[in-house]
Amino acid sequence: MTMRALFLSTAGAAALATLAFTAQGRASEVDAPPVLAPVGLERAVSPQTYLTLLASSDTGEINQALAEIEAAYTPALATQLVEVAILSGTSRAERGVIDILERRTGETFGGDYRAWFKWIWAQPEAITADYAEFKADLYSIIDPRFAGYFSNRQDTARIRLDEIRWGGVVQDGIPPLRGPDMIAAADADYLADDNIVFGIEINGDARAYPKRILAWHEMFVDEVGGEKIAGVYCTLCGTVIPYKTEVNGVNHELGTSGFLYRSNKLMYDAATQSLWNTIKGEPVVGPLVDRGIKLEHLSVVTTTWGEWKRRHPDTQVLSLETGHRRDYGEGVAYQDYFATDQLMFQTPFDDTRLKNKQEVVALRFAASPGQQLAIDTAFLEDNPIYADRIGAQKLVVLTDASGANRVYDPKEVEFVDYDRDSTLTDAEGVTWTLDEQLLTAEDGRTLERLPYHRAFWFGWHATFPETRLVK
Repeated sequence: MTMRALFLSTAGAAALATLAFTAQGRASEVDAPPVLAPVGLERAVSPQTYLTLLASSDTGEINQALAEIEAAYTPALATQLVEVAILSGTSRAERGVIDILERRTGETFGGDYRAWFKWIWAQPEAITADYAEFKADLYSIIDPRFAGYFSNRQDTARIRLDEIRWGGVVQDGIPPLRGPDMIAAADADYLADDNIVFGIEINGDARAYPKRILAWHEMFVDEVGGEKIAGVYCTLCGTVIPYKTEVNGVNHELGTSGFLYRSNKLMYDAATQSLWNTIKGEPVVGPLVDRGIKLEHLSVVTTTWGEWKRRHPDTQVLSLETGHRRDYGEGVAYQDYFATDQLMFQTPFDDTRLKNKQEVVALRFAASPGQQLAIDTAFLEDNPIYADRIGAQKLVVLTDASGANRVYDPKEVEFVDYDRDSTLTDAEGVTWTLDEQLLTAEDGRTLERLPYHRAFWFGWHATFPETRLVK
């Protein structure tokens, strides 16, 4: 019998499941998950031993379990022990696991789990051959659906499995907004002009998704301008990325997995339960890996409601009637997290060229997959016309008076003046007009918009540590 089957047969299951509502202080709305059939593999440390540390309050049983773990210890068990310690049911079990780790590793991090993970990730990945099954067993205690992410999937992983951390909620515990109600700008009396919105325009269809709503849901699934879109908001790493969800005729129904990789939320797809990297838009664990699937990302403008409404008076905007009960006040969601430069979940890297949560304009193009560019938004405020390139792709970033950024392909045009609204002048004296899709010259020539998004510096750097930075 596997650990999850054992645990689900005990009275302690309900107690541990409450962690899904409280861990890390993240927003959650939890429906009862279905029970999955148990799947497991024999391992050096038995499921019953781990279960004792998670559920038992009997000191003798706990001491026996700790003795068995110490006898079986190898460096490949370090990650498992840290994950068990975090969820252990008693202080005796937690302290006992930490004591084993300290004796065996020589490190003295105590209960500082951030330090343990940092130490583990600084070394080559060392996990047991059945680590994915351990992960399936451990976390399916919290939500049985989690087993589908890991069971029998170790060979498919294209990221380090020991860097995948539980985020404190069940599958879709931070509920995506699917086909959300939209209202006309004139009816959005709940929004003040200085409220932050994420603006998207596709084929003339302009939509605004207020940060104050989206921060509680972290994803919307919608159809905009005839395109099926998933807008993914990783609040922890500051990214909002609209993706086309249809690839090669297949529409991928995406959701929030409940897990993170380098502080960046992992998505899942309903059909296969594969895990997807949010920033890259591609599957990284599961049966969809290595099938050439990569979602096309689109542009999004981070701006104020007043500015977006001025530019797009016919825009639609999210209704407060989301079907969920939340305090959608401006700045309420993740208030403490956004107020400091501290991270909730660390990454393997420390890069002090910018503060962790300083926003950057993040750029990558399919034609140059090995190159990425991050541009400090504070630098762009002082340089409202900024030209650069990634590989063969030229680009120009235009920053308006509100601080909103837009990126276009300038081809051979050099811009020398921008009124920080909608009018530019090139080096030949030609006037150009800006809209969300194109720059249009007075002689009829056009230049197309390029996809980009914003991100916190630490989150972008964690995904692309070799990125070039302009600041």
